[in-house]
Amino acid sequence: MARDEQLKERWDLVVEKLSTQFADGDALDLDSIIYLIGVQELGQIHRDYKKDHKLDLMHIAICKLLEPYGFYEFDFVDDEGWPHYKVKAQLPYLKAGEQSVLMKEAIVNYFVETDYIE
Repeated sequence: MARDEQLKERWDLVVEKLSTQFADGDALDLDSIIYLIGVQELGQIHRDYKKDHKLDLMHIAICKLLEPYGFYEFDFVDDEGWPHYKVKAQLPYLKAGEQSVLMKEAIVNYFVETDYIE
């Protein structure tokens, strides 16, 4: 199977499973899935978050997702339990479509590594 086809199939599976679990079947978008990963990585699941914390959660997720690509490196967890990352390499300029493919690939890899999907 071609790499692009496999990514699409796995992406669709991630969206379907997460949408069923967290959105009563309404399809979650890319940002919503990134947010969920941030909540998972923070580990403070049963908590309400303000808008600025929601952006921080997305930042945590993006750092975690792009860490295997060499862009970020885990640094430490602060006193409130929030993980911090340091930049290892600047992200290259990517067109919007290329950014989307990179993030979908990183998300699929994240859920494969966590055994959420195969």
